Amino acid sequence: MRWLLLSIGRLLARAGLIDARRAERTTDLAWPRIVTGIARMSKSAADVAMVGLALGSGAIAGVGYASPFWGMAFALGGGFAGATISLVSQRYGADAYDRLSLAVKTSAVVVLAVTTPVAVLFALAPHELISLIGSGSTPIEYGATYLRVVALGVPFAGLNLVGSRTLVGADDAWTPMVLRAGGAVINVGLNAILIFGAGMGVVGAAVGTVVANVAVFGAFVWGFSAGSLPLVGAFPVTVDLSGPHATLDEVRDVVEIGVPLVFTNSAATMAQFPMLAIVGLFGQNVVAAFVVARRVRALMDTPNWGFSLASSSLVGQELGAGDEDDAGRLGHEIISFSVAVYLAIAGAVLVLADPIGSLFVSDPEVKPLTTAFIAVACISVVFRGVSGGATGPLRASGDTRWPFYAQLLGLYAFTLPIAYAGAASVPIPVIGAVTPLGIEALYLALVVETLVPAVVTYYRFATGRWKAISRSYRPEASAGD
Repeated sequence: MRWLLLSIGRLLARAGLIDARRAERTTDLAWPRIVTGIARMSKSAADVAMVGLALGSGAIAGVGYASPFWGMAFALGGGFAGATISLVSQRYGADAYDRLSLAVKTSAVVVLAVTTPVAVLFALAPHELISLIGSGSTPIEYGATYLRVVALGVPFAGLNLVGSRTLVGADDAWTPMVLRAGGAVINVGLNAILIFGAGMGVVGAAVGTVVANVAVFGAFVWGFSAGSLPLVGAFPVTVDLSGPHATLDEVRDVVEIGVPLVFTNSAATMAQFPMLAIVGLFGQNVVAAFVVARRVRALMDTPNWGFSLASSSLVGQELGAGDEDDAGRLGHEIISFSVAVYLAIAGAVLVLADPIGSLFVSDPEVKPLTTAFIAVACISVVFRGVSGGATGPLRASGDTRWPFYAQLLGLYAFTLPIAYAGAASVPIPVIGAVTPLGIEALYLALVVETLVPAVVTYYRFATGRWKAISRSYRPEASAGD
């Protein structure tokens, strides 16, 4: 992965689109996060592939119905972890290590407070929740069973995001890659044993997910408290686990920066509920193909794991040092770098769309649908390179509202109306159509889902307003307050 990114970065440097030294620095920080993303998204894809091979398209649909609920853990944890990387990167750049430790602990307290009630709800009412969006008794039963068990891992998944973002904010993407990729390997191994060996089906997939998240959490706690981990190495920062664990000022900063990111993540996650309900109107086979395509797109979207967070960390450090002009140039270059990588990946997957689809389904009625959806996913994922690269500087500066607005507009004003028009004779206000578009509407919705946020987020980045906003979150500003 490092070789691939460096090769693309050097080509861009020769074209004058990015500074060669910055390309290497971005690569060093981004590639471990991308590998982490590949490992974790491969785990999610393996869940779908394994239950599909063992139980059929009904199980794929069921796990697909449960996925948005599990995604709420990442919407909540990832949102407040976005505040963590903003605060940590600026404090790390200013050598304010005491305030860095407090920011990490405060983020963990906030994440635990918001994810625990969600986990309880999932465990107590899984069937009722899945029934809100699912169709067909078999997929609903599979989805409820999976959600009931996987609920136990929700708080741990959120806390792991805080730990990971802390290290990335301190210029260390290697350690979280090792820990979270290792957790993904444990997850896939347990899934294979429990699904095929023990015959536990979707319960086995859920148990593997919970155990892996608990193991990764334990490793983060050990590393942050001891300063290092056996076989992994030293942590760049340590966290004093003694009090105070949070202050009102730190909670204010975490909430102020994190809540818009939570809404941004939740907007995407919450939109999956009505989206899956709409897709369900097309039947179980279309749901299975749609779920597979989204898993493949999530795998292709893993460069955002690296570029977005590398941009947040590197731009945040420049802002912390007071160099706004260099922060802006760095943001522009990382966006160009990101888009080039997405084009290369999407092109390769597009060529292999049919054999990739065959890894998930063998049913001749489902395979052509799956291939078509994967091809459309290749087009739509390229725009994620723009939105992810532009979101990084906004997150680093604390200007986190506009990514939320972008998601809200793209999903609820465009994507869902277009998808619904494929299943019913209703007008689509944004494009003026009045007749059903059929399954082609789902293809169009997948593209619009990423295109609109890319346009809106890049516009905000291009205005440069985020540089001024960052001034109120810099360490000297906090100390002055």
